[in-house]
Amino acid sequence: MSEGSIGGYDSRPEEELTGAGGSYQADTYTLYRRGLELLARGSAAAAAELLSRAAAAEPQSRSVLEALGRAQFDAGRHAAAARSFRQIVESSPSDDYAQFGLGLALARTGDPRAAAEHLALAAAMRPDLRHYTDALRSVRATLAARSRRPDGAGNNGAHGTDGTTEMTEGTAQ
Repeated sequence: MSEGSIGGYDSRPEEELTGAGGSYQADTYTLYRRGLELLARGSAAAAAELLSRAAAAEPQSRSVLEALGRAQFDAGRHAAAARSFRQIVESSPSDDYAQFGLGLALARTGDPRAAAEHLALAAAMRPDLRHYTDALRSVRATLAARSRRPDGAGNNGAHGTDGTTEMTEGTAQ
């Protein structure tokens, strides 16, 4: 998730965190920026710790939640990443990157059916992004393979799948 064309930084405008009037709480903003720097350098677990503190201070900030979800995903905390991305999706269902992040995190937690739903939404919103369609194709292949099992094992999504792509940086629209 820390890969991408923007160098590991958040895809959202900085104004969202700083507020319309340009004022912001310096400590929260410092935690956020430092968390993004750690994430860009590959220190996902450390980034997640800082970003979770920023999220506690700014629980409605989509920028902070997206960065936290990316850090949690890269640190292997897929269930926590799913919770972070779900918060964004619940407040902004048209956020394609949050749908993508939630889909990948759900796939990694072993729920490919729910993952496919969110990945399909992301791919429908941004069909130009190949990593969205590749991830959707992979999860659908997992579902198809499980449905072909003679014993029916795995049809309930209880087993994890690792056939998804790496998460990539959010995309600015």
